[in-house]
Amino acid sequence: MVEQRSSRRKGGFEPAPFDVVEASRQVWLRHWNPEAASGMAVFTAVLRSYQLLADEVNRVMRRHNLTFARYEVLTWLATDPESSVTLSWISKTLRIPPATVTNIIDWLENDKLVRREPHPSDARTTLAVITSRGRKVVQSATDDLNATVYERIGLSEEQRHQLTDLLAALRASGNEFDVERSQAVIEEVGNRQGKHREDVA
Repeated sequence: MVEQRSSRRKGGFEPAPFDVVEASRQVWLRHWNPEAASGMAVFTAVLRSYQLLADEVNRVMRRHNLTFARYEVLTWLATDPESSVTLSWISKTLRIPPATVTNIIDWLENDKLVRREPHPSDARTTLAVITSRGRKVVQSATDDLNATVYERIGLSEEQRHQLTDLLAALRASGNEFDVERSQAVIEEVGNRQGKHREDVA
């Protein structure tokens, strides 16, 4: 059973009079291609869910004078043991074009949230380093995002894990990440961050 979270989302549209995804699936079954109907439904459901959640997330971002792309860069910088990453790492890991990364860092630097520093061992490489102001902004934005969006997503904890696993399978089938190396790299990042916390303590 699907629960209705509210009759109207704050700042959003009135609820649609019917489930557009299911209606579209039935149209595909009758008129277009029955074998493609479920795939179309997956795409449309993901797209409309993204639009719904992105609207809520972007509302939070505006309260903190950020975009989600800028926020995402700040979160990685804030949790990195060195408080810095290379611009090329940002581009590769977050799948952001290099020119866009440059624009993001320009904006964050102008707002005193990050600063650029030369790499200590590679003169051709630039590091983005989070500032104390950047840490305060990303902490405040994260607290707001957790409380108003992430903790309130209308699925149980089990359903969230199930959906994440299903979408991981979809992403893996599209070669979105290196399936064979992924877990080892995640553990390496976690161990690096854990060691940093022990050193600080």
